[in-house]
Amino acid sequence: MIGFSIFHRNRIFIAMARSFFILVCLIPAAAGQAHSTADERTIPVAGDKAPDFALNALDGTSIKLSSELKRGPVVLIVLRGWPGYQCPYCTRQVGEFITRAKDIEATGARLILVYPGPSEMLKEHAEEFRGNKDIPKAIKLVIDPDYNFTNAYHLRWDAKGETAYPSTFIIDKNSTVRFALVSKAHGGRSKADDVIAVLTKLKEGK
Repeated sequence: MIGFSIFHRNRIFIAMARSFFILVCLIPAAAGQAHSTADERTIPVAGDKAPDFALNALDGTSIKLSSELKRGPVVLIVLRGWPGYQCPYCTRQVGEFITRAKDIEATGARLILVYPGPSEMLKEHAEEFRGNKDIPKAIKLVIDPDYNFTNAYHLRWDAKGETAYPSTFIIDKNSTVRFALVSKAHGGRSKADDVIAVLTKLKEGK
């Protein structure tokens, strides 16, 4: 009986040691998984500070977010840019915002359109996208060669034939995101009426 008890206790001890070992091994793995999940939530959302950036307009002028914000809120619209063709959804969305440019400007805001894609001939593709559109001064079309901005904002749609998730951010003068809409499809774009409604509240101090 004594021998059996010692043997039995040894088995219990070994089992407990194995459990402890497994637990110790799993803790770092679990921590790593939690970290990965947190990394996936790095797309700016309402309440976040918008990371600063500088991108070139088609005339070579550098457009810096922090500089634009000194004059008022900024509406940042990320297009699909050049996925190998001119996106009809982007064309329609930009056309709508151009027609409402005066209403946006009346709120004291400016609009930045980001056109991402591979650097090769991106400027030419962006010029083709602009075409004969009469873009008001309050709207800036900038290019994002090789997705530097897109990656910084974690908006890269890393799939065949894709570039960036179509997105809209409204950023106030304090660099705080007040509105964010990120579409995981080609549609689901922001509407000018919705953007103007948010800008009007900002102007009223709400």
